[in-house]
Amino acid sequence: MKLYYAETMNPRKTCAVAKYLGSPVEYVRVDLGKGEQFKPEFLADNPNGKVPLLVDGDLKLWESTAIMAHLAVQAGSDLWPVEPTRQVEVLRWLSWDIAHFSRHGGTLYFENHVKPHLNLGEPNPAAVEEATKFYKRFATVLDVHLARHPYLVGDRLSIADFGAGTLLPWAKEAHLPVQGFTHIARWHERLMELPAWREPFPQRLPEAA
Repeated sequence: MKLYYAETMNPRKTCAVAKYLGSPVEYVRVDLGKGEQFKPEFLADNPNGKVPLLVDGDLKLWESTAIMAHLAVQAGSDLWPVEPTRQVEVLRWLSWDIAHFSRHGGTLYFENHVKPHLNLGEPNPAAVEEATKFYKRFATVLDVHLARHPYLVGDRLSIADFGAGTLLPWAKEAHLPVQGFTHIARWHERLMELPAWREPFPQRLPEAA
């Protein structure tokens, strides 16, 4: 298997899962700054021109959540549970994260961290204000849930945790309004105990990734 990645939010999920599982993947770094994701040979495998991308034989799999699930299935890991009811719960939290939590967190990540790093101009104040408001709203939902559960789906780690937590290591750089969400903080501290979460990429994460 080949896992194409860059040191950004969505590849972070897949690299962390691959490292956690010890998946037999060859890591291929894509230089986004040089536009390698738009080369014809890359677009032939992922027409979206984005990372991550997993190539497993004839399977060309894009979308980070699908890649995480595939890696877990291939490893026989209950990061993707075998019980149908738990699968539905994992899907629910992954869908919620993409539609709400990481969606608005991703805006803050782009405006406050990516833009300065790539010299794309100043943050858009209106976009930052709106994303901050919605991020707090959905962080409240997650914090209340985590007050009753150690992980997103009951008492076991799943790919839902790798998905929803992906931006928290960049909380300071992205100006994520996480202050006061004590249960989210404890949950992320638990994730930080995992070496694969702390250092998900094949090479150490640069200070300004």
